Amino acid sequence: MQDTKLPIYWQRALVVAGIITIFPATTTAQTAPNIGDNAMAEHPYVGMWVTKDGLIRHELLPNNRYDEARGERKSAYQGRYQVTGNYIEYWDDTGFTADGEFIDGVLYHGGMVLYRNKE
Repeated sequence: MQDTKLPIYWQRALVVAGIITIFPATTTAQTAPNIGDNAMAEHPYVGMWVTKDGLIRHELLPNNRYDEARGERKSAYQGRYQVTGNYIEYWDDTGFTADGEFIDGVLYHGGMVLYRNKE
């Protein structure tokens, strides 16, 4: 009998607005970054990222936490993140996971396009 188990990279996937996002088949505990330190303090991606219309504001904090505001709703989503090269993984405090990629100074995340806030 042939083994029909999917490769590890297909074991967890999310489809949002026609975009397939693949998540590693690992537990949060295995991949979670260290929390409580400022290991990312000097990282070039730390800071505020916003959509062109300014409705979504995504702040990457130096302690590997993020705080996302949507419209008038401050701290709509919070959690932790880990950057590996230009790839970013998120673990929301509610258990939701997501990822994104930095390309030419732009953050592509969950179907959104966010730009570095210059202020």
